[in-house]
Amino acid sequence: MPGSTPSSLPSRPASGGIPASAAAPSSGGNPLPASRLSVGRGLLYIALAATSWGTTGTTAGLVMDDSGLGPVALTFWRTAGGFVLLLSARLWMSRRAEPAVRAARPYEPWPRRAGRLIVAGLGLTVFQTAYFAAVAATGVAVGTVVTLGAAPVLAALGGRVALGERLGSGGRVAIVGASAGLAVLLLGNDGTGTVRPAGVALALLSAAGYALLTVHGRRLGRQGRATDPFTTALTSFAVSTVCLLPLAAVEGLWPHARELARTLGLMAYLVSVPTALAYALFFAGLAVVRATTVTVITLLEPVTAAVLAVLLLGERLTAATVLGTVVLLSAVTGLAVAEARGRAVAGAPVARVSER
Repeated sequence: MPGSTPSSLPSRPASGGIPASAAAPSSGGNPLPASRLSVGRGLLYIALAATSWGTTGTTAGLVMDDSGLGPVALTFWRTAGGFVLLLSARLWMSRRAEPAVRAARPYEPWPRRAGRLIVAGLGLTVFQTAYFAAVAATGVAVGTVVTLGAAPVLAALGGRVALGERLGSGGRVAIVGASAGLAVLLLGNDGTGTVRPAGVALALLSAAGYALLTVHGRRLGRQGRATDPFTTALTSFAVSTVCLLPLAAVEGLWPHARELARTLGLMAYLVSVPTALAYALFFAGLAVVRATTVTVITLLEPVTAAVLAVLLLGERLTAATVLGTVVLLSAVTGLAVAEARGRAVAGAPVARVSER
């Protein structure tokens, strides 16, 4: 979900929502109170968030099968509902605790502010919509693994091209490993249709949307224009909702009447648990847990997605799928460890208080 600032970002995204790298610590401060969680509870919160994110693809697949909704309409309802719930959570937390003191932020002309919000919102729109489309095209397990495995690698490449960041040996090894994992997934397909190239392409498009969020967040962090992560999530969900509304109306905004109660229940779960609740838990835990540890714990997400895909959707995992998944996720973990070591050598703190 991956930074050039001292509180650098974890290296993989959550398919459940906006990646951490969409925001960096801001000179404006975080309006939410500082965390008083123990590390143990923080670890638990992140594990619960990652597990709930792992249910996103399966829930989306069930909703699209039952309701007739397409990926665009489903993403619209998720971002709209997630925005409402995250805004409510923000107001509730602000009222229950005394806000942290804000530092003065430099003046930002409205065209630059609008551009910042639009880029983040568009990145989130591509990230989520293409992910749901990948799930529909090639299944939950493969769509999730390819998105999560390719996203940090594309972000590292984007940082190299757009910001001049060094890849380092760890970054180069991660790129080779991720490429090898993708090759195993595609070339090892046994003809059963488990891995579909069109679905993999959509997953890579989703990963590219994440990379845009990452590089954009890093650039803002360097310029001192980044907001706190919760504010970034709120505004990105709002912009994404506005962008998706006309497209969702064309695709078909309303679910079928058949199985309507089941559809509404699944959509309510999708909006509340792996979106609003998961991010509330993740934001809290991330304040006290090291970024590298976060990356390792959140490997629960693709594992959960694969298990649910097999048990609930009847997807079949071939040996090539399993091997490609292991190689991809190992590359992601290696990239996170390399980044953490690089920061330690540079004397920068590893822990961070931003979202992933």
